[in-house]
Amino acid sequence: MNKLIDKLFKASNSIRYVAIYHDNKLISQQRPNIEDASFSDSDKHEELFVYPAMLKIAGQRGRLDCGGLDYIIISYGNFYQIIQEFKSGHISICIDKEQNPIELEPIITKVIASCR
Repeated sequence: MNKLIDKLFKASNSIRYVAIYHDNKLISQQRPNIEDASFSDSDKHEELFVYPAMLKIAGQRGRLDCGGLDYIIISYGNFYQIIQEFKSGHISICIDKEQNPIELEPIITKVIASCR
């Protein structure tokens, strides 16, 4: 999983933080010297509780009659968060607010697919 995180950081300087929740284990890494970063405790709780619930709800809706769920993008005040299902959990990627998340998402998806 650490190799995937390293590849994602190399894919774009706009990526601030990456977390992977897989097999009930959370690993995360933040790029050094990030301005306006959130607190690590709140990040951990989001990864363990909030994002899995959001993916479950949106995924069930997507599978009903929308063709599935590709990803969720959240626009926070200081950054964007892209969340998608990954193996038996999820991956979440925080990106700079100056970066368009829709433009970066195909690059992220390609990197993730290369590590599945």
